[in-house]
Amino acid sequence: MKASSAELDHLFHPIERSQQAEHQLTARSVPLWQDRLRKLSRNKLAVLGLVLLLVIILLAAIGPSLVPYSSSAQSLTATNLPPSGEHWFGTDDLGRDVWARTWAGARISLTIGFAAAAIDLVVGIVVGGVSGYMAGRGKLGDRVDNVLMRIVEILYSIPYLLVIILLLVVMKPGIITMIIALSITGWVGMARVVRGQILQLKQQEYVLAAHKLGTSHAGIICKHLLPNAAGIIIVNLTFTIPAAIFSESFLSFLGLGVQAPDASWGTMANDSLGVILSGQWWRLFFPGLMISLTMFAFNSFGDGLQDALDPRSQQ
Repeated sequence: MKASSAELDHLFHPIERSQQAEHQLTARSVPLWQDRLRKLSRNKLAVLGLVLLLVIILLAAIGPSLVPYSSSAQSLTATNLPPSGEHWFGTDDLGRDVWARTWAGARISLTIGFAAAAIDLVVGIVVGGVSGYMAGRGKLGDRVDNVLMRIVEILYSIPYLLVIILLLVVMKPGIITMIIALSITGWVGMARVVRGQILQLKQQEYVLAAHKLGTSHAGIICKHLLPNAAGIIIVNLTFTIPAAIFSESFLSFLGLGVQAPDASWGTMANDSLGVILSGQWWRLFFPGLMISLTMFAFNSFGDGLQDALDPRSQQ
């Protein structure tokens, strides 16, 4: 038996306009960047990596000024002192303060890492973007793509250690030489990533529509392709920087990188090899710790950023 509408009236009642928001069933729209930032902030390991990275950069900027010792000042009356209230990280065999040298070395290591990564970014975007965009655009486009990719493959197959040795034959060892050496082959990874993204994005409908509307090639690349590939480019950059820092530290440790009187984490580790067995552990421990923490910070933040920017991981 069906109930009449009069019998059902007591089950329902009208609501005021001011109460409608409380009964709204649709979710509030959240901007994409805000959603990804919120997801990144929920990744505790990524946040820890970012905070640690900022602390390292801050100490690289102000660390040497926190103690009354210059990173290059020698004191023969204070040689090989262990960490104490006067010398927080101890001193080396020339009486130089290890705290001041650690953060002065951080400036050089970070500068080389960021500079090499910046060059890799620019060259990789240009080469990868042109190669990916020209692929499939007639015989000329395929020829340009093939030439650029052959260059990438040749450089990718050359060990960077060999490049360093060859550069040392014709150039003085130093910071500029390190940046050039790391950049000669470092950009090929970025170029491959950018090319792969461009090949996918240029088949999207909005790109094809831009072609039909007469948008120039440069306009399509700059306005449609690169902005939509920015996420994967930024993620790749967060891994390129620590790779460059580690390469510089490794080469300086071998004596092929930064030379005295400049100090980097790698040269400090190299200087400590002869005395580590005599109990002067602090001379190797602190530069090694900074290298490890920097690698951890960049990689943790990069992993979190990759998860936040990956559309497949959006919930």
